[in-house]
Amino acid sequence: MSFSNFGFIPPIGKAISRINYSNPTPIQEQCIPAVLSGRDVLASAQTGTGKTAAFCLPLLDLVANKPKHKHKRNISPDVLILSPTRELASQIEQELKRFSHFMDTNIVAVVGGVSYKLQNKLLKSNVNFLVATPGRLMDLVRQKKINLKHIDALVIDEADRMLDMGFIPDIKKIFECTSKDQQVLMFTATLNKQIEKIAQQFLKDPQRIAIEQENKANKNIQQIAYPVADYNQKKLVLVDVLNESDLNQAIIFTATKREADRLSDELYLLNHRSKTLHGDMSQRERTRTISRFKNNEIQILVATDVAARGIDVDDITHVINFDLPRQVEDYIHRIGRTGRAERKGKAISLVVDKEKFMLQKIEKYANIKIEIIKSNHSTADLSLTYKKKESGFKKKRRSSASNKKNNDKFTSSSKRKKPGFKADVKAKPRRRPVKKNTKSQATVS
Repeated sequence: MSFSNFGFIPPIGKAISRINYSNPTPIQEQCIPAVLSGRDVLASAQTGTGKTAAFCLPLLDLVANKPKHKHKRNISPDVLILSPTRELASQIEQELKRFSHFMDTNIVAVVGGVSYKLQNKLLKSNVNFLVATPGRLMDLVRQKKINLKHIDALVIDEADRMLDMGFIPDIKKIFECTSKDQQVLMFTATLNKQIEKIAQQFLKDPQRIAIEQENKANKNIQQIAYPVADYNQKKLVLVDVLNESDLNQAIIFTATKREADRLSDELYLLNHRSKTLHGDMSQRERTRTISRFKNNEIQILVATDVAARGIDVDDITHVINFDLPRQVEDYIHRIGRTGRAERKGKAISLVVDKEKFMLQKIEKYANIKIEIIKSNHSTADLSLTYKKKESGFKKKRRSSASNKKNNDKFTSSSKRKKPGFKADVKAKPRRRPVKKNTKSQATVS
């Protein structure tokens, strides 16, 4: 199947040819006709499968065929796209600009960390596509800087991530400010009961699209786990991995921002071109860091899960889980940064004893077997089978209860009489002693 089968207007077809898009991916093949028909869509597909184009291309076509409005200040945008992170919002904005290269389309992104003054200025003209993070959009709605009552389409991207980050209440408030006749598209990497419940609140008789095979771990990614005993052993194994000859660029994921900063500084002192990316950085710093990473000025990006989605760099050969994620779905998103565009990649996890249970959950969820490799720097057990350790308090209680039970058993057994005791041994009756009357005997004599 070719993109020409969808019947896009010539400027969109020209833009598709310009960026060398050939055939649509499975998510695009199923989503584009549904969006063009005006139906609500609930789609499940892993990041990196082309889902951004799956909604951008048909919505651009719909907006191009819509009658033009005369200029009015503070008018509603034609399409509102909600993104959980600034990085993903920026990526969507860039994709829209690429696809609308030969069109007169106004695309505006409003995210945190950027000057309100600049964004307010951009919102004063007719906006065709508004890409926004929920927090900043809510601020602008409260300030009455934007009107959402007449939008034609609402896109909720990465709905599962929105749920994890606590954005659902904000999205409900945003939804209440929009038109009830709009077309709603919801995209998620994982489809579970919670997402289904949220979808029921926003979508009307949606067409459900699930790319099941693509929702699991990428077959182009070699997945490895190194058992380690502690932080120091993690660092030693990490240095070996970073010195591998096939490493071009890598993202290292940590659990906390503080740990990301510390690890990046340590790697920099070891002459690695490393930089940090996390939520405490300003939008300007984050944008500059991602731009430098894309240009290969930075070889190693040490990041929290803020970078698990929204970074599209084809040259990433390694994803390293310095700390395993808290959610199994986040593991899929992390490793999805490598092995893109049919290239090969490596996903390496450094696993301490308390993380073994999470690794087992990941294997079960993704239906994969992670290869276990013993490092020369590690003293940890090669087995990654999780053994739950009993807490000291529970162990003490169990030991105390066992001792009490044994003592009670010993006491009861010592009181038990031997068989035949009453029959064989007869107690002699006690006789009262008889007193002699010495006085009476003396009188008689």
